Order: sequence, then structure tokens, then C-alpha cells
Amino acid sequence: MEPLRVVAQLWERIGARDWDGVAGLIAEDAVIEWPVSGERIVGRANFIAVNSDDGYPDERFVRSVELLRILADGNLVVTEVEIPQDHVVYRAVSLWTVRDGEIVGAREYWTSPGQDPAPCWRAGYVEPLVAD
Repeated sequence: MEPLRVVAQLWERIGARDWDGVAGLIAEDAVIEWPVSGERIVGRANFIAVNSDDGYPDERFVRSVELLRILADGNLVVTEVEIPQDHVVYRAVSLWTVRDGEIVGAREYWTSPGQDPAPCWRAGYVEPLVAD
């Protein structure tokens, strides 16, 4: 399966809470990095454990993942997604590496709109970004 389709299916399966299906797309020894929180997830089992509903016992997920953008160049796939929850909207830009139909690595940058407010000194040089 081509890399773009592998990653598109990943987000579809995450949105459907199909953890067995997600596991089928992740290499057993995959490494996923989250630089914003300073974490590295090593291995398929840990990726599933961190992302599954069991990994978030105190939160209720809105069951949707909106794939805003997806681009591929060879084995590298870049996505931008939005995932709303009860209390916040998460956005992520992810750089996925796919080999032989499996995700072998990724670097994901997760944040929430407004999480990093603009400093006042830039006000004269910028304009507010209005959500689409």
C-alpha cells in the first residue's frame, strides 16, 4: 500500500477507535516522537496504549478526527489533523515515515489553538488568524 494511503487509513482508524486496525499499520518497533511534550513512544504496543481510550481514563473523546491536509513524498507523509474533545481542540502536524506498508517512525507536534498566545510586541506587525 502506498505511504499516503497508509497514513490516511491510520487517521481513519484512530477516528473510528479501531485499535486493532491501527496496530496493523504500525511497525512493531516503530518510534514516534512528541517534541512538544518531550516524549518518545517506542513500539506498536506502547503507541496503542498511549492513544487508545484506556490511555485517557479521565477524558472523554469526541469521536472525530478531521484530516485537514495530507502530502506525501516517497516514504515521507505529512498530515495536519484536528481532534476536538469536550474541553479543547487539539491540532497536530505529523511527519510520518512509512516502509513496506507500515509506519516505522513519526515526529508529531501537538498543540491547541491559543495555547501559545502572541506577544504584545508583535501586534503592530501581524493580524489575527481567523479559524477556517
